[in-house]
Amino acid sequence: MRLLCATRSPSAGTSYDIPNEIDFSAGTRGKSYKPARHLRVPVCLDAEVQQFLMAAAERKGVDLSQLANDLLRGDIALSRP
Repeated sequence: MRLLCATRSPSAGTSYDIPNEIDFSAGTRGKSYKPARHLRVPVCLDAEVQQFLMAAAERKGVDLSQLANDLLRGDIALSRP
């Protein structure tokens, strides 16, 4: 596999010491790749839902994330056969 590099012409006021072609045939694919262990998915709430949950979390004295997770776990339990 070869990669063609774009270079500026010397008339542009800059010269580069980069070769026109780079040979990656002896390269190792994925040498530095590290798979993600855990992905957190951001959730966007409607304004009225967020206000309701924030008020409910404050009344219960819990974190908004904890309340939302508890509600979702309850819904998951209800939807399982």
